[in-house]
Amino acid sequence: MPNALRNTPPANEFWRGEEDWRIICDFDGTIVPLDVTDAILECFALPAWREIEDEWLAGHLTARDCMTRQVALLRTSRAELDAFLDTVPVDEGFPAFIRDCAASQRPVLVVSDGLDYAIRRILANHGLGGAPVIANRLVHCGEDRWRLDFPYGAADCPSGVCKCRVAESAPGRILLIGDGRSDCCLAGRADLVLAKRGLALAGRCVEADLPYFTYADFQEIRTLDGLWAAPDVDGPTLVQTTTSTTLTRPA
Repeated sequence: MPNALRNTPPANEFWRGEEDWRIICDFDGTIVPLDVTDAILECFALPAWREIEDEWLAGHLTARDCMTRQVALLRTSRAELDAFLDTVPVDEGFPAFIRDCAASQRPVLVVSDGLDYAIRRILANHGLGGAPVIANRLVHCGEDRWRLDFPYGAADCPSGVCKCRVAESAPGRILLIGDGRSDCCLAGRADLVLAKRGLALAGRCVEADLPYFTYADFQEIRTLDGLWAAPDVDGPTLVQTTTSTTLTRPA
């Protein structure tokens, strides 16, 4: 039997909490130090997945079409896949970050253009099985075959998960934590962006003059001064030096 959920809850059912901020957090390269989808393909897909990847990089395929074709090339049992996923680490500071946010009533939603089954298993392995996840649905079709469904896609969005549509369901202000290309569109709608240092999302924020600051890991995020001390209208002001990052209220 397929492992897909029979009913997919709308994104607005994930938001809980009394604080004004809602946190959307990417997964691949953000919570974990690698792209899990690519790692799975490296281990278990037929070699043609690389040609499909090249087509996407060249702009000939949407991300959704690319992932659909690549996942169809997977040849692995569920047990083999689970054994691989059980080796994937999370950022050392992420569990503590989740506890911080829970204590302060700031909901965190993991939103990824990756694979829901993989994300949930990895999080559960690190004691984070209760974290809400929105991602593409990986469906086991029996034996060693798999397919990908897109319950959070949008007709006008090339990604499997339309992160902008997810954000539209969130009341209050949006803090985006991410690193790469799949986060760049939402960055333009977020009230504040935490972009992993030196990667595509940080570059996009510079190009578009978006409110952002950079980080190396979740431990650094936890130590940022004034992260939540944002005024009602103008938002926080970033003060960043070579050795520290501080958020302060505008004068």
